[in-house]
Amino acid sequence: MFAEWLPIIMFVSLALFIFSGLPVAVVLGGVSLVFAGIGLAMGEIRFVHLPLLINRIFSGIVANPVMVAVPMFVVMGTLLEKSGIGEDLLEGLQTLMRRVPGGLALSVTLMGTILAASTGIIGASIAMLTLLALPMMLRNNYAPSLATGTIAASGTLGILIPPSIMLVIMGDLLTISVGKLFMAALVPGLILSGLYLVYIVAISFMRPKLAPRASTPLTADEKRALAGKLASGFIPPALLIGLVLGSILGGWATPTEAAGVGALGALALAVFRRRLTLPGLNHVLGRSLTTVSMIFFIFVGATAFSYLFRRFGGEELVLSLVDTGVLGPWSILAILMLMVFVMGFFFDWIEITLIVLPIFAPIVQLLDFGDHVASVDAVYWFAILVAINLQTSFLTPPFGFALFYTKGTARDLVTIGDIYRGIIPFVVLQLVALALVLEFPNLALWLPNQLFN
Repeated sequence: MFAEWLPIIMFVSLALFIFSGLPVAVVLGGVSLVFAGIGLAMGEIRFVHLPLLINRIFSGIVANPVMVAVPMFVVMGTLLEKSGIGEDLLEGLQTLMRRVPGGLALSVTLMGTILAASTGIIGASIAMLTLLALPMMLRNNYAPSLATGTIAASGTLGILIPPSIMLVIMGDLLTISVGKLFMAALVPGLILSGLYLVYIVAISFMRPKLAPRASTPLTADEKRALAGKLASGFIPPALLIGLVLGSILGGWATPTEAAGVGALGALALAVFRRRLTLPGLNHVLGRSLTTVSMIFFIFVGATAFSYLFRRFGGEELVLSLVDTGVLGPWSILAILMLMVFVMGFFFDWIEITLIVLPIFAPIVQLLDFGDHVASVDAVYWFAILVAINLQTSFLTPPFGFALFYTKGTARDLVTIGDIYRGIIPFVVLQLVALALVLEFPNLALWLPNQLFN
């Protein structure tokens, strides 16, 4: 009886120990080691199975060519932050929209969308937006809650809009095309950005005191400088985005090769703008190494956990619930969405993705949603639903990382209470986007089906 419940006990143990404050990678590896010992003592696994785990870690992570895209996209994002392109673009957008209701907040959202498509590094995007936009928004009497909420939400768009590191990892875990997944995420990502823009315009009209517009028109000098700022800030990232996504769509490069193109292009931009010194390059590589090491350390622990979970019969246990009709496909999808949303209050997207997807991916690929979505497209639809849901993990307290990034960069300009109040409507908008894609799968599936079929 104990052996039959071993996978459930293992999963519950992980859920409990993950709140211990230890790094998630350590918890994943530690729980795996303990239950490997229990499994050996009970005869549920044998010593011959343990070398197979090493082979899985090596072949699935170390020798996996898709995973090369992760460090390349990290380097690309960090280099673009160093090049100063974002500063020029944000200044140009703020100047252009200064007389529009909520113009500064709209500029931040548009800037966050462009950064999402060119960098995808959440911490860097939020820090840049906070440093450049928050003081100006507060000087123009914007409500601190609206200012910080806009910055935090806009800075997290990079987790969904391609090229996204999360989508690369999800594509590998679900064994699906990363290029097709990129295209499936593009429209939902732009819809989410559009919802932010609509909300900002609406709240600015209804409550003008929250986002007052500038009373003075542009001066002649500002008009002359505007075109240059927009050109220098918009054209370079647009070309880089075109190189990365265009090479994937055109079939000229795989996502891994496109990531290398992106990293090289970002390096060329930084050198061309004379923003990259040798110490600066060392700093970029050091930050990138730290980020990538953290991601891959979690990968190793998650691989060990999912391997043992399956060895103990966890996959068969969940499948038996599906086969007996206790849980139908919609019930399983609802449970997974709720699990991801609740975990988002406490964990980062990397931890959630690497804990949930390896365990439930085989089950999801067998679910049948009838006429609502074709079986061949269901896994892409599910991946986008999870990706939109994971957006909330950055904004939901107490451990939303976007909240910490914003507060850490803003320091004493705003309180943590201002930030918490500001993100509430944006979390609601994220759930609205999730509901739209859930109800209308073609929002995610139409574009990839047109391009890849």
